[in-house]
Amino acid sequence: MIKVGIIGVGTVGTSVAQILKDNADVISARAGVDIVVKCGIVKDLSKDRGLDIKLSDNVNDVLDDDEIDIVVELMGGVDEAFEVVKKALKSGKAVVTANKALLAYHRYELQDMAKDIAFEYEASVAGGIPIINALRDGLSANHIESIMGIMNGTSNYMLTEMRDEGVSYDAILKEAQDLGYAEADPTFDVGGYDAAHKLLILASIAYGIDAKPEDILIEGIENISQEDIAFAKEFGYVIKLLGIAKKDANEVELRVHACLIKQDEMIAKIDGVMNAISVVGDKVGETLYYGPGAGGDATASAVIANIIDIARSGKSAPMLGFDKPLEGKLTLKATDDINSKYYLRINVSDRTGVLAKLAKIFEQHNISIETMLQRPASTNSANLLISTHIALERDIQNMIKEIKELDFVNAKPVMIRIV
Repeated sequence: MIKVGIIGVGTVGTSVAQILKDNADVISARAGVDIVVKCGIVKDLSKDRGLDIKLSDNVNDVLDDDEIDIVVELMGGVDEAFEVVKKALKSGKAVVTANKALLAYHRYELQDMAKDIAFEYEASVAGGIPIINALRDGLSANHIESIMGIMNGTSNYMLTEMRDEGVSYDAILKEAQDLGYAEADPTFDVGGYDAAHKLLILASIAYGIDAKPEDILIEGIENISQEDIAFAKEFGYVIKLLGIAKKDANEVELRVHACLIKQDEMIAKIDGVMNAISVVGDKVGETLYYGPGAGGDATASAVIANIIDIARSGKSAPMLGFDKPLEGKLTLKATDDINSKYYLRINVSDRTGVLAKLAKIFEQHNISIETMLQRPASTNSANLLISTHIALERDIQNMIKEIKELDFVNAKPVMIRIV
């Protein structure tokens, strides 16, 4: 019998305990052993969770219990969770976690500590989608050329509704909060940070890149408007918040931001709260992984799959999938050196000479215009909707700094990258 301790019996932890009970027959058949929850750790013992398991508010009731074989860490956060997981590993207990923030900051330290102990984390990226196992094991014969994913269901739902229903960002954010898709403070989701944590985990498996969230480009969807949605439709694009990892020679670029994607791309068709991740390998080509990226049962499914793996084989492969550095010495590409096509929305006063002056500034910054539309914004102003040919990030950013200071520009230009 395998005994499990769950630290953090919230939505996911409750689902883990319930599924282990409800599906005990098929789980034990696949694991080759019975798996039971011995103890769950909660902050509030007075709250009824509808579970027939022992609950405690003292984390040491799990960490110091020699009968508990696997610690399931679902408490969230970074610093406290790191201390808890370190203690579990030092006690020789296997660990399963869904904590993407913990791994975004401490994955390499945890891999070093877990050398002889099973440490699994499938649920940390894209909920119920088995992307970790696919990337770490299923595609292990490939050099990974790129990863591109919709990794946050809240933002994807909002962008889908803005496109389909014609509603504003503020209106759909309130609706997402009312439906429980977005938190009262939605910054983590709509600001791109949730997707960035997940991207960093995948990039470590694919490329061995040890970057932190502060090292990479992270932007959200807060500035997307109906004008941008309309431009996308007119030119055959959709707007998605993507996490992107791409190898270029000996460098890897990592970035999270809103993107204009051609409507016929596979990943452009992923709508609502669903997640999808495209992985391109040099031998297999493009593979796409699709499914629910959050939710109690979906995430718990991935957690329990890891528990079953540990029950079957004990110590697994190296946590990140490699024992020695991958692909030689890959380094993180500087944000300024990223190149892309770009879309800009520039709100300008409607007067003579504006277009000529802007065209001159584009030329001075080595940026070539591909398409341009003008749409009225108010009685005395217009929105210029512009797409460019491929340009350097530094050139675009320097140009935006100059443009926003012009006396006929009414607000900082909105920029969306085109992939």
